[in-house]
Amino acid sequence: MKKIFSIMAIFLLSVVSFGCFAQAEDTSYKNSAPEVKVDPVEEILQSMTLEEKVGQMMLVGVHGTAMNDDINWILNQYHYGGIIFFDRNMENQAQVKKFVDELQATANQKVPLFIALDEEGGRVARMKHDLQVMPSQQEIGDSGDVQQAYDYAKLTAQNLRKIGVNINFAPVADVGNDTREFSTDPQITADFVSSAAQGYESEKFFYTLKHFPGIGKSKIDPHKDISDIEDDIDTLEREDIFPFAKIISEQDNSKFMVMIGHLKYTAIDDKNPASISPAIITGILRDKLHFNGVVITDDLEMGATKDYHENIGVKAIKAGVDIALVCHEYPKQEEAYLGILEAVKRGEISEERINESVRRILKMKLQLAD
Repeated sequence: MKKIFSIMAIFLLSVVSFGCFAQAEDTSYKNSAPEVKVDPVEEILQSMTLEEKVGQMMLVGVHGTAMNDDINWILNQYHYGGIIFFDRNMENQAQVKKFVDELQATANQKVPLFIALDEEGGRVARMKHDLQVMPSQQEIGDSGDVQQAYDYAKLTAQNLRKIGVNINFAPVADVGNDTREFSTDPQITADFVSSAAQGYESEKFFYTLKHFPGIGKSKIDPHKDISDIEDDIDTLEREDIFPFAKIISEQDNSKFMVMIGHLKYTAIDDKNPASISPAIITGILRDKLHFNGVVITDDLEMGATKDYHENIGVKAIKAGVDIALVCHEYPKQEEAYLGILEAVKRGEISEERINESVRRILKMKLQLAD
């Protein structure tokens, strides 16, 4: 009898032990479900207010060489996503770096500010007394040595990073005979621009191709007035657009911006300058060249846009632009920002259209932390 009870006890103990083991196995299986990864771009986007989103779509100039009440106010009121520096903001390298650090701290945004400079070399260079001036693009192009474009771009990136700048509005991809341009030949221009792009990318530094679809044929300075380019589309694609198309097809589009110029290309759009032309920005740059990076306007305060100033920020966004650049006057910046914001609120621009641009901007900015 004792033997029977012993056998039954062993049997029951085995059943209980197996049951516990099975239960433990089930729990372990349930706990090992794969973790869902959250897209950081979407996570930040969902946490942003509409006002913050529209602010990311503005890059502005400021006045002063250090943080002041005006700058503090506009950064916190309008959430501007980027600042461009001019000589008026720059005394020496130490002062610029301190100013940038103050701007980044004051903005207190979910992603860093873009801090931009027009550092092309030659006559378009900032703080020449305390920042190394590179040769002009024409001088580099005339050398016939594309390696120079790479080397000078790399050096420019290193110098700008030291003072807190994180994007250069260069290289110029226009085809022409101005000192700002590499060559009058589209293929040579494309080769030098491509080499410069690789120089910036070797330093993981953002750059900008400008001024799409090419202003090399302009007879009028767009800072003063608008100019019409009457070439047919085939000529424009073969000559002016070619360098842009080459870099867009070869390079990671999230590493650079494309800046839109203010000329009017009558064969494509005989009513609007490029910076507010859906046919050029969406039709050609987005749909035909498949550029999926950030598009920024040239300064919307230029003389070339004087006949289009009313709601120009809204027009640019509706045309496909991601960032409106307003370089000088605070009231003009405010007008552009509020115009875009109100256009969304009244349904003229959808919030999803705003989200498309902010996604591209966030994707670019998140690389600054890498």
